[in-house]
Parts: sequence; structure tokens; C-alpha cells
Amino acid sequence: MGILDFIKNQAIEVIEWTDDTGDTLVYRFPVHQNEIKWKAKLTVREGQFAVFVSQGKIADVFAPGYYTLETKNIPILTKILSLPYGFNSPFKAEVYFISSRQFTDQKWGTANPIMLRDKEFGMIRLRGFGIYSFKVVDPAVFIRQVVGTDGNFTTDEITGQLKRTAVSGFSDFVATSGIPALDLATHYDELGAGLQTKLQPDFKAYGIELVKFVVENLSLPEEVEKMIDKRTQMGVVGNLQQYTQFQTAQAIEEAAKNPGGMAGIGPAMGAGFAMANQMAQSLNAPAQPAAAQPATASPAPGALPGGKFCGECGGALPAEGKFCPNCGKPRA
Repeated sequence: MGILDFIKNQAIEVIEWTDDTGDTLVYRFPVHQNEIKWKAKLTVREGQFAVFVSQGKIADVFAPGYYTLETKNIPILTKILSLPYGFNSPFKAEVYFISSRQFTDQKWGTANPIMLRDKEFGMIRLRGFGIYSFKVVDPAVFIRQVVGTDGNFTTDEITGQLKRTAVSGFSDFVATSGIPALDLATHYDELGAGLQTKLQPDFKAYGIELVKFVVENLSLPEEVEKMIDKRTQMGVVGNLQQYTQFQTAQAIEEAAKNPGGMAGIGPAMGAGFAMANQMAQSLNAPAQPAAAQPATASPAPGALPGGKFCGECGGALPAEGKFCPNCGKPRA
């Protein structure tokens, strides 16, 4: 055995980890074929946990602080290894450092639009995106449920799952919120807070806390946005007559700037007023009553079907004959 191998296999006396990557969640301290010296020093910095694993089982978990590894500080590991008090021989254990700091600016978004039922527009498609932040709060659960034996676990290995969990919860929450599509933009904070509460149990199942959930944007389909724009235009126009007067005043102002001056504005104004009058009449004219049908004259009493009346006495004339049977006057 060379001097370097001898040095490498010496029992470890100092255990600590400083992270300069910015995205590492779990770092396994290099103890392979190395032994930890009894009463070695362990430093756990703020924003970290240290987890000791022995014989495939999680033993002791250390919060931030400075420790001397002896019986009182590693009671579970001592029991597993059956180490008597004052035992000075090295022991073997895996040491995992877990970052407990907050990982911010994690992005989420709907890869495909989600279908929603809106009271005003009916079925609509909605897209959304934003950011969230999380941190590990239960290192033992995190190792059991997520990390396993991964000795260099980064945020990229968990954010995909967290993003899908967030999008699924977002779809359910927005669909059941009852917020009209036109009012969604004024409820971003409310949606974010509600989603944080809704998603928290799912994140806790991984030993993670969802610290913040932010909805940055919700977008409707283009055709729905066009409908909203038209409603906005109608609201801006307001009174049609006042709008027509305003347009006419603008036309006069523009015509005065032209080389021909006011000469050519007469026909344009006439056409504009005619159109405005027609529109006003069509909007304001009351409904016309149905035209009365002409009454059919009924025959006078005693009239014969197909006969005529005497011009002298007014009596009914028979269908045939040249004289009135009543007064004797000749038939007209």
C-alpha cells in the first residue's frame, strides 16, 4: 500500500459540505471505503440537514449546528452498531447533506390549454404560467420517497414532477373556482394563494414545502379575446348619436387641413348624416302595426244571389226579367 492509499483510507475526522452549484439538493459525503472516526467533527450549516444512513436504514438526522460524533449525538446509529459508550474505533456510515434553502423561480405552465366552462362564453380553452418556490422540510421523507441512493441529486431531477403536480392542481382549482373569464386577471393573487393551499399536501408527500405559488398570466383563445375587444369598443363608443357628432367634428377638422379646404366636405357630410339618421331611425322607430284587411261587403237583406237592385225602388231584381216586379219600372 502506497502512502497516498494509506492517507485516503484514514478515518474521516471532519465532515462538512459547502455548495457552490446553486441547484444541488442532495450531496453524499465521500465515505466509500473510508471510515468515520469516533468523535469526528460534523458541521451542518444554515440551509442544510445531515442524514446518517447505516446498513441501508436512515439513522440520525442533524439540523444546523456543530457536533462531535459520539453516543449522545448519534443515539440511533449507536444502537444499530451496538457501540458501547466510549467506543473509540472508527465506524462506517453514509452521510447525506440535504439543502434546506428555498429554491426560487421554478417555472410552471400548461403545455396544452385546459377546457373550462364559463357562464358567459360557454366552453373556453385557457392557458396559464407562472413560478413557484419550494424547500425540503423533512429530509428523511425526501430521501425515502425521492432520492434513494442518488449521491448527487439536483433540482432538475424533481422539478418535472413538481411542475406536473402544479399544473394538475391548477386545472382543477380554476375549473371549480367559479371566477368568470373576464375577471380572472383581477384574481391572480387569490388563485396563487388558493393553489398553494391545495398543492401543499402533494408536496409534503415528498418531504417538500411549497413556499410560494405565483400565477403570472392567464390567456384566453384568440377568438374569445376578439369578442372581449369588441365589447370594449362598444363600451367606449357609448352613445351612438354623440359618437356620430364627434366623428363629424373630426372630419371637418381634417377637411380644413386638405388643399381643397371645405369645398369637398358637403357631400361627405350629407352622406354621413343620412347614414346616421337611418341608423337612428332603425334603432328608435316603434314597431308598425299590421295593415288592416279591407272588409267584405255583405249583401243587403233580401238580396238574391247573383241578382241586382232596382234603381227606382231599391227592391231586389230577379236573375231574369226586364221589369222590376215591385214598381214595374224597366230594368236598368
